[in-house]
Amino acid sequence: MLLTMSRLAPWWPATLESGDIVLRPLRRGDHAEWSAARRRNADWLRRWEATQPDAGRMPSFREMVRSLNRQARSAQALPWVIAVRDPRVAKPVIAGQLTVSTITWGSAKSCSIGYWIDSSRAGQGIVPRAVALAGDFCFDELGLHRIEVNIRPENAPSLRVVEKLGFRDEGVRAQFLHIDGQWADHRTFALTKDEVKHGFEARLGAFG
Repeated sequence: MLLTMSRLAPWWPATLESGDIVLRPLRRGDHAEWSAARRRNADWLRRWEATQPDAGRMPSFREMVRSLNRQARSAQALPWVIAVRDPRVAKPVIAGQLTVSTITWGSAKSCSIGYWIDSSRAGQGIVPRAVALAGDFCFDELGLHRIEVNIRPENAPSLRVVEKLGFRDEGVRAQFLHIDGQWADHRTFALTKDEVKHGFEARLGAFG
């Protein structure tokens, strides 16, 4: 894993790389490419993404990026774009997004990981590798103790991600998140630092 971080902030902004996969901060200049990916995948993502039951006006892209970076600088979240190197273009192409959220310090030292991927790139092993990069960063650089991933029971592709990485199934949380207009059950999967002794990337071969 290649890691670059700003000298001004000890852990953000951070860019992580492994092979052709790049996790980097979402930027205001990503507006057109990110928005195009979201439009292409609107139907694909609607069934799985969290929604706000009492939300008013949706934030603009600029407002969203500003809010995400504010959360990162205050040690509450790590908002990354999942980008993939393509020999046909000059820079890595946006393939999805991965966010480390609900970072809790103190006696818990835990976080959650959520993600989405362009439907045209699903099943290519991109998300498991991206989660592995983020997981190693959370354990090794941030010093967190526990990582969890919450998945709707019927989301088979996402269940395959945690299976490949050997996450432990902790059971169902009833009506855990608001999804597509209703409260939806989720299965919680987790790992602690002690369970990932050789790093997340090493687990891809062992459990995949």
